[in-house]
Amino acid sequence: MTEQTTETPAGTVPAGTAPAAPAEATPVPRAPEPFPDPSPAPKPPRRVLRAVARWTAAALVLGGLGAGTAFGITSMERTDVPGLATGSDGRWDYPRLSLPALPAGSPRPYSDGNVAEIHHADLRRLLLPAPAGAIVDKKLDGGWVSTEQYLSEYAKGGRSGIAQTLKDSAPRHVAARGWTMPDGTSTRIYLVRFNSTAFAQSFLDSITVSGSPVPLGGAPETVLDEGWGGGGKVAGTSSYVYDEAKPYGEARVRQAYVVAGDTLALVVQSRKGKEGTRSVPFHQTVILQNQLLG
Repeated sequence: MTEQTTETPAGTVPAGTAPAAPAEATPVPRAPEPFPDPSPAPKPPRRVLRAVARWTAAALVLGGLGAGTAFGITSMERTDVPGLATGSDGRWDYPRLSLPALPAGSPRPYSDGNVAEIHHADLRRLLLPAPAGAIVDKKLDGGWVSTEQYLSEYAKGGRSGIAQTLKDSAPRHVAARGWTMPDGTSTRIYLVRFNSTAFAQSFLDSITVSGSPVPLGGAPETVLDEGWGGGGKVAGTSSYVYDEAKPYGEARVRQAYVVAGDTLALVVQSRKGKEGTRSVPFHQTVILQNQLLG
C-alpha cells in the first residue's frame, strides 16, 4: 500500500481549518524627546585652567621630592644624616659574657633549689672581664687577693674599723680585677664572698652610715649618683651607686656596691683631670657585674 500525501500551496489554509484571527500589536510608548538646552555649558576661564595646571605640576614635583627625601633618610645611616649625627655614648666594648660552669648538682644562686642564695661557681669566674683596649693591672689580674688589698681602697682613717668588721664577718674569699683604659680611667672590681647572705648584708650596713659609705682613698666625701637609674638590676640583688662630691680631688672617684646573695661587689672607677670619670661606662660596668652575680 502506498501512502499518499497532500501538498498545500504556500500561503493557503488547509481545508477544514478555520483561519486564525490576526493578533493585535501592543503600541509601545515613545520616550519623550529631551528638552534642548538653549545655552551651552560655560567654560572655565583660561586663567583658572592655567592655575590648576601649575598647582598640579607643583604637587607632583613636591610629592616626588618628598618621597625621595624620605627614602634617602631611611636608607642612610643615622650618622650620615645632617642634624641627626650621633657619636658614641662612651660605652666600652666588653667581650660576650657567659655564666661559668657549676659543680655537679649545684644550683644557681637564685634558683628554686638555692634558698640561701649561695654562689657555688668559682668566684674568680664571676668577675667582669676587662673591655677591649684595656691594660690589665698585674696586681689585680682576676685572681685571689688578700683582705689587706681590699682594705687598701679605703681612706687610711677608716681602714681599722672596716678591718675589724671584715674580720668579724669572716669572709671566705676575695677576688679582684683591675684595668686602665686609654683615656686614663682606672677600674677596680672586688668580689667578697661571705658564709651567708646575712653576713654580706651586715657588712654592707656597717660601712654605709646614714646612706653614705666609708670614704675611699681620694674621695673624702661621697653623694648618691643622681644619674643612676637602676637599669639592668637582677631580681634579688641590691645596688648602691655613689659619686664623689664636688669639688673633686686630683681624680674624680665613683663607687658602687652590689649585694647578691652571699657575695658583695665593690666597683671603683677613677680618672685624673678636669673631665674625670664618665657616667656611661661606669654604669655599664656596674650593670654587667650585677648580671654576672645574678
